Amino acid sequence: MQVKISGATAQSIFESIREQVSSGALQAGYTLPPVRELAERLGVNRNTVSAAYQRLTQAGLAVTQGRLGTRITTPTHAGEQEGMTDTSLIDLADGSPCIEWLPDLDEVAGQTHFHQYLYGQATVLPAMLDYGRDWFAGSCPAEFAITLCNGAIDSMERLMAAHLVPGDSVVVEDPCYISSANAMRLAGMKVVGAAIDRFGMQPDALRAALSKGARAVLITPRAHNPTGACLSAQRAAEIRKVLTDYPNVLVMVDDHFALMASCEYHSVIPDSSLNWAVLRSVSKGFGPDLRMAFVAADKDSVQRINTRLAPGMSWVSRVLQSLVHTCLTSDTVQVHLAEVRGLCAKRRNMLIEALAGQGIHCPMTSDGLNVWVPVNGPSQAAAYELSRRGWLVRPGSAFDINQQSQAIRVSLQNLDEDKAGRFAKDLAVISA
Repeated sequence: MQVKISGATAQSIFESIREQVSSGALQAGYTLPPVRELAERLGVNRNTVSAAYQRLTQAGLAVTQGRLGTRITTPTHAGEQEGMTDTSLIDLADGSPCIEWLPDLDEVAGQTHFHQYLYGQATVLPAMLDYGRDWFAGSCPAEFAITLCNGAIDSMERLMAAHLVPGDSVVVEDPCYISSANAMRLAGMKVVGAAIDRFGMQPDALRAALSKGARAVLITPRAHNPTGACLSAQRAAEIRKVLTDYPNVLVMVDDHFALMASCEYHSVIPDSSLNWAVLRSVSKGFGPDLRMAFVAADKDSVQRINTRLAPGMSWVSRVLQSLVHTCLTSDTVQVHLAEVRGLCAKRRNMLIEALAGQGIHCPMTSDGLNVWVPVNGPSQAAAYELSRRGWLVRPGSAFDINQQSQAIRVSLQNLDEDKAGRFAKDLAVISA
């Protein structure tokens, strides 16, 4: 098959190929003509074709395989998502919080004073800035600024847009939270996995990835999803030491579970990092419709984020900010949040103990809404066997980047003591 590629410049050749990919004329897996051959056919310099192919690779439309040539890639899709289960099985796969754990929005609204604002006025309420400065004091380098985004994933996407270009590599924990990896891939980034253990990302794995040219790193300091691992003080110090040697790498810290966490926060950001950010979402504690994240970052990053927010009229609604501020400062909501934090820990320990009683140990999990449970053999097979016994869980393969996890993620929200005991017995049977 000879495709009809045209163009006299790198950009026009790129557009010609992109149009045919979009129309379906060029299918995934098709190998493009060698650079020399296409250059001769179009009557252009080989460097022109090479530049077009590089642009295709950066855009995620093609992949270069050395002597095997450049081929069209499979279109990126969103992949699995949280909260997308609809089944008659007992759902231990949905990582969302229980509806009963969330504050009563009618009560919150009744305690909130709302105001109308116009275009051109400050997009972040002064009370939210004050709260953010207090919340992050001591958690990151001293010179920081505060802004707000529509959740942790939105924050991460805006940081990548501000500092990275399609084709850049981003280091993540392996296994990695589904939504984070999806967002990076859809933005055209290359996702590189770094192995973790019970204390978080392993420093040697991080250094190896950075030495190959990665431009950013995403680290979860506590309640890592899916494993529940938390950074120890020693591990955080080891990671800081690695990052000290890479001051130009964008450091993103996803402290998504900050409102609910039992583990202490330990910073991984060295003073030498030029661009960094700590993201703290409130959706786990207050619910998905109060999805908002505080971003503490270097002043340059905050300026870039705010510059992109205001002209697009996509700042965080000041109505939403007012509701969140009420939740953060309401004694009633905070007492309820403390109760939920204790309930979450109780259920987590209940499941871990039930599994231990069946000889199944879960050393990775320290915090969060999930327990990372080792299994014998492929995780998909274990998940299938559990489904035959009435349980729905997430196989570890859903979160894998480079490795193959032999584990399943079990969420706590729908568990009670009886279900935990029955689940542990069923897992022990299929693991025998």
